Amino acid sequence: MELKLNKPICFFDLETTGIDIGKDRIVEISIFKVFPNGNKESKTWLVNPTIPIPPQTTAVHGITDEKVANEPTFAELAQQVHNMIKDSDLGGFNSDRFDIPLLAEELLRAGVDFDMKNKVSVDVQTIFHKMEERTLSAALKFYCGKNLENAHSAEADTMATYEILKAQLDRYPDLENDMKSLSEFTTRKKIADFAGMIAFDQDNEEIFTFGKHKGVKVDKILETEPGYFSWIQNADFPLYTKKVLTAIKLRKLNTK
Repeated sequence: MELKLNKPICFFDLETTGIDIGKDRIVEISIFKVFPNGNKESKTWLVNPTIPIPPQTTAVHGITDEKVANEPTFAELAQQVHNMIKDSDLGGFNSDRFDIPLLAEELLRAGVDFDMKNKVSVDVQTIFHKMEERTLSAALKFYCGKNLENAHSAEADTMATYEILKAQLDRYPDLENDMKSLSEFTTRKKIADFAGMIAFDQDNEEIFTFGKHKGVKVDKILETEPGYFSWIQNADFPLYTKKVLTAIKLRKLNTK
């Protein structure tokens, strides 16, 4: 089954120096863009992360410091990456919890503004876990009858994700072939920032999900404890979380 698209969708995968969204860096990124008319475009970049790649991470994806020493940094690639995805929805495997948040951090760090206001995300892993509970390699075998060669290569993982989503749509009639519907199906909880530090409550108002103000409305804390905003802005929080918090503060000021 081919995807029914109203706008392009970019399936992408990252290989990184680790799993800390705020601190780790991209060492490889692969993007596979599918257009509503059926055209496809793909691009893969090796990236110099500017920090050492831990040996235990290299053992997973095979990318060493030496392999990326002469490759461009993400700051040098950021505009190319953004140009490829800016008009598109996003798709990936565990992308809502890892790839999108980390990509957002890298883009913001490079001075490229990024948000999800005009796009949705489809996390193929969530469909898989809700339906079958398996890994990416098992998903490709289960849905497509194929073995995943070169696992933990960004390009191989990206192409596998695209193939799996098409097969999932064939297998599950209840899944609607629509990116907005799939995005809603794959969303685990409604959050305001990628890291899940600011979520929405039952009244659709932002609340903190951590620390001493866990469960408290953000607006209330900004009003009664303005120093908390400054603390977050100056502490080691994800850049996108800081951006969302700033937007909430500005919205509050503009409504006074």
